[in-house]
Amino acid sequence: MKKTLTALFALLTLTAPAMAKDTLTVYTYDSFVAEWGPGPKVKEAFEKTCDCTVEWVTPGDAVAMLNRLKLEGKNTKADVVLGLDTNLTTEAVKTGLFARHGLDVKEAKTPTPWTDEYFMPFDYGYFAVVYDSQTMKDPPKSLDELVNGDPTQKIILQDPRSSTPGLGFLLWMKQVYGDKAADAWKKLSPRILTVAPGWSEAYALFTKGEAPMVLSYTTSPAYHVIAENTDRYKAASFAEGHYMQVEVGGLVEGSQHKELAAKFLAFMMQPGFQDQIPTNNWMFPAGATSAPLPPAFDQLVKPTKTLLYSPDEVDQNRRAWIDEWLNATAK
Repeated sequence: MKKTLTALFALLTLTAPAMAKDTLTVYTYDSFVAEWGPGPKVKEAFEKTCDCTVEWVTPGDAVAMLNRLKLEGKNTKADVVLGLDTNLTTEAVKTGLFARHGLDVKEAKTPTPWTDEYFMPFDYGYFAVVYDSQTMKDPPKSLDELVNGDPTQKIILQDPRSSTPGLGFLLWMKQVYGDKAADAWKKLSPRILTVAPGWSEAYALFTKGEAPMVLSYTTSPAYHVIAENTDRYKAASFAEGHYMQVEVGGLVEGSQHKELAAKFLAFMMQPGFQDQIPTNNWMFPAGATSAPLPPAFDQLVKPTKTLLYSPDEVDQNRRAWIDEWLNATAK
């Protein structure tokens, strides 16, 4: 009888399902988790440290991601949100959906000292007009030249209502033109081929040759040099300066896996994550890396002036400035 029970117990042990791993749900943007993006390598590296499974959810670009979070409210399944930027952080905190990160802000390697107690940065960069040097021999040297230039030479932009690059360009225009931004938008409008919902769609159209210019980053040419061995695509240096973007990660207050989420955010600042930023997300790392930047980064446009609104300024004015853009570009 004893042998029978022992055998039965052994059989049950063998056939019982393995203990399910915890799943960490991370909301992020499309290009982050693309095959060529940092997502796959970040997932692999973190899963080796946590005995867990990382599940990416991509609602679209970052503005669309925040809109989804607001719709889901406390019912959101997100544990971590990765890819908002400082233009959205004040609005994000106001939702009440985010928890304080509890990390040492001195870990952040950003151009200006980091002080945010809700979000930590994982990368930063500078917006730029990227152009095809094979089809455009005389690119604009300033935002003003872009606005007043040849309308037959088109640019592809992103929608500020759904895309952080789109919002970044809108803020760049506002920083440079101030109260005259609406007039500048009207002048630029004939040069705009299309306004894509996000960066991925816009850049794909650009590399297919739909237009000689696209709104992207000063770091974008590094991708083409390193991954494609071509210097065909270049960033134009603008006399007025370039608008900076800092992308961040945050913890969801209502997460069912808060300890795991906090571990991921701490991991985000370390080489296991940060090493993937320069040559997979094609931005500057905002945390500790195990190696210097590739030599191709030394050849990038270096802004003579950094333009940036505070998160509170953007929160107070974003809707009005978007309305201004809509009215000025309406056909």
